[in-house]
Amino acid sequence: MHLEQEIFQQKDVLVSLINEQMARVAKIAEAIKAFNPTFVCLAARGTSDNAALYAKYLLGAYTGLPMMLAAPSLHTLYQMPPNLAHGLVIGISQSGRAEDVRQVLEDARKQGALTLAITNYEDSPMAQTAQYHLSLLAGEEVSIAATKTYTAQLTIIAMLIAELTPHKELKGELSLLPDAMAQTLENTHSINQWAERYRYATNLAVIGRGFNYCTAFEISLKVKELCYMSTHGYSEADFRHGPIATIQQGFPVMLVAPKGVTLPYQLDLLNVLKERGAECLVISNDDEALAGGHYGMRIPDVPEWLSPILAVVHGQVFAMKQALYRGYPVDKPRGLNKVTVTK
Repeated sequence: MHLEQEIFQQKDVLVSLINEQMARVAKIAEAIKAFNPTFVCLAARGTSDNAALYAKYLLGAYTGLPMMLAAPSLHTLYQMPPNLAHGLVIGISQSGRAEDVRQVLEDARKQGALTLAITNYEDSPMAQTAQYHLSLLAGEEVSIAATKTYTAQLTIIAMLIAELTPHKELKGELSLLPDAMAQTLENTHSINQWAERYRYATNLAVIGRGFNYCTAFEISLKVKELCYMSTHGYSEADFRHGPIATIQQGFPVMLVAPKGVTLPYQLDLLNVLKERGAECLVISNDDEALAGGHYGMRIPDVPEWLSPILAVVHGQVFAMKQALYRGYPVDKPRGLNKVTVTK
């Protein structure tokens, strides 16, 4: 089963990235500082779009630059690209073959923007289009559902942040990641003891906020891809604005609630959900949050900005276990291809 192997390769991928790519990341960070962009534009599709959400929060928080997500259809279908001349434009793709994302990079480069591609392949079209490229060093990912390449994308983004900001402590915090990933993977073994309970569930809400907004979306996507369930990722704030009305007795809700500035709001929502009869599955490193859920999935204590790299792993394993209990193929979900080329 390739999916399980790739999930458990994530520690080794992080070690490779931190040991082998830091010098290249530092060189690109210097080029970004020299260019002095006035904004950052992020282009991606699918799982990589969730990595772009992580970048949107991190780059916005630590560089102070305005952030935007690209609208690739403006570059391809409408052929009316916006002016990105003074920006840093980052394209993210596992395969590097996302044609609409590549077109964003090409248009931006022609306009005078600084362009960076983040892919798993040095010879990919996106890598060849952008001025700079960062490889994920994840090795071949056989399973259609992306796992190790997603956490590699987040890690590369975190490494770039550590080089772009004057906060020197971030590099030291990055060094904690491989061991923290190993602990996280060990902690996923408990999921097997209770995941079967939800084999007949048809709905799932996944809720995060801030740095873990991306985690809610990525876990939701993994459950959709592998289990064919109707799942939705939400910000805790957005969830209170209407979707909370869907909660009824027994409704499963997964909360991504690590320690940090968003935790008090997630704890409050956890209490509200329990009052409404929801079954709460909690991913956290906070004892109160873990104790408050029907089932808890513990991650190690790391700074909040790094927690998405670990928290998503429990969602990956949960989705895989659900698919197995339902009798679905985990490496080749129906109707999906490893590389989806959209224009």
